[in-house]
Amino acid sequence: MLFRRRARMLRWLVCGRLGPVWMWKALLLFLAIAFAGQLLGVIFNKSSVQPATRSIFSSPDAQGPSLGSCQPHIHIMFLKTHKTASSTVLNMLYRFGEERDLSFALPLGYQLGYPLPFNSHRVKGYRGPRAMEFHIMGNHMRFNKPEVEKVMPADTFYFSIIRDPVSLAESSFAYYKEVAPAFRKAKGLGDFADDPKQYYDPRLRNNHYARNLLWFDFGLDNNANFSIALAQRGVAMIRQTFKLVLVSEYFDQSMILLRHALCWPLDAVVSFSLNARQQKPSSSGAMSGSWVGKAAAVAGVSVRGGHSQVKTLPNLSLTAEQREKLRQWNSLDWYLYKTFNQTFWNEIDRFGLSQMEEEVALLRMRREELAHVCLRDGGKPVEAHRIRDKNIRPFQSGLVKILGYELQPGLDNTTRTACLRMIRPEIQYKDVLDAKQFPRGLVPPAQPGQQSQVRLVKQNSSRTGEKLVGREIRARIVKEGERDWDGIRLIRSNQTLIQGKV
Repeated sequence: MLFRRRARMLRWLVCGRLGPVWMWKALLLFLAIAFAGQLLGVIFNKSSVQPATRSIFSSPDAQGPSLGSCQPHIHIMFLKTHKTASSTVLNMLYRFGEERDLSFALPLGYQLGYPLPFNSHRVKGYRGPRAMEFHIMGNHMRFNKPEVEKVMPADTFYFSIIRDPVSLAESSFAYYKEVAPAFRKAKGLGDFADDPKQYYDPRLRNNHYARNLLWFDFGLDNNANFSIALAQRGVAMIRQTFKLVLVSEYFDQSMILLRHALCWPLDAVVSFSLNARQQKPSSSGAMSGSWVGKAAAVAGVSVRGGHSQVKTLPNLSLTAEQREKLRQWNSLDWYLYKTFNQTFWNEIDRFGLSQMEEEVALLRMRREELAHVCLRDGGKPVEAHRIRDKNIRPFQSGLVKILGYELQPGLDNTTRTACLRMIRPEIQYKDVLDAKQFPRGLVPPAQPGQQSQVRLVKQNSSRTGEKLVGREIRARIVKEGERDWDGIRLIRSNQTLIQGKV
């Protein structure tokens, strides 16, 4: 009897106070299912969770075909010739060096004393031979080997790039028509080709752009009378120093040879064409952004209110006879081009034509892939004034428009940084590297025997007031009273003309 009372009391407590038994059974079943689901979920997640999305620049394709056990070259001297796609090559060097925190032999302005023969004291921060390690040198200069060797280490890899003199003349005429007196006098390139001596005076400033420009850039006498013996001596001097001479007309093949020579990953030689010129005339003649003042003074281009006084685009049409006349006029360049073009194809034969075709195909596929990721509209170049980011608008000079690119929106930080490096114009990129290598307020030590110095402050010349790579004022150091190659005091005219492929 007592047992029955206790059982009824227990049932009352459980069912009445703590709820019915079925509710507890349901609760226990629910907890069991939840625990099992959580356990299974953890197991499933461990087996199926995907890693975070990586940048396209971190993919295995970025390395390209194996190069074996070689070590990448980091001491590099690139002779940046004019109108040869050299701006695109310089961008590769800038990217490679910046990604690896290498040091650059940068100019005080934007060129290394050009068109004077290079002098080591034109390098910012240079304090004498072997006082500081420079890894990469590549801004415009007129080559002067003894002075370059003072700056660059003994194991430096020297290379350059050339272009067919007729194509080079077409580009030079379009780009330098308002700069070179010989071109300025001629109505069109055909008129100049028919009788160059009528227009050309070797004594006039900037006329070196009008004859044997490659020969001049390599540090040789562009006005010398042609002879086989002279041409052979010049080529021998170039060959003795430069381990590789690329050919602009075969740019992709050149990049494969360069990649193997330098032992670089594929992405290091993948590029978008920089400083490409617009093929059609445009009604807008505006010079782009705040970069006007950096070149207009030396270029001789009239600038008013931030706009150049653009004239009719030059006539570049040539007959077959005129093309041959230009080869004769640039006979030293033509000999140099033929010789190193033959050397170039001999290198490809040694490399293997089938392997070259395979690697060129991979390079082009990679370029298309990066263009799709990095650039708006699949990578189609656009006019500078259409580029929203004013810091990546290419500088405009001459009578042709230089095109640039727009970045694809919505990129992750790593991808955007890498894409930006690939399209950043030469002038702006040099400023970025300069600011990193010589932080604001840090003045390079004086060079041995250097005169007292003054700080020259150049105000922003932009009508819009936009900043120059994040700064409204740039400063550089010049020798007090120093004169540039054309006799103008650097205190008054310290700006230099930036060149690139057109």
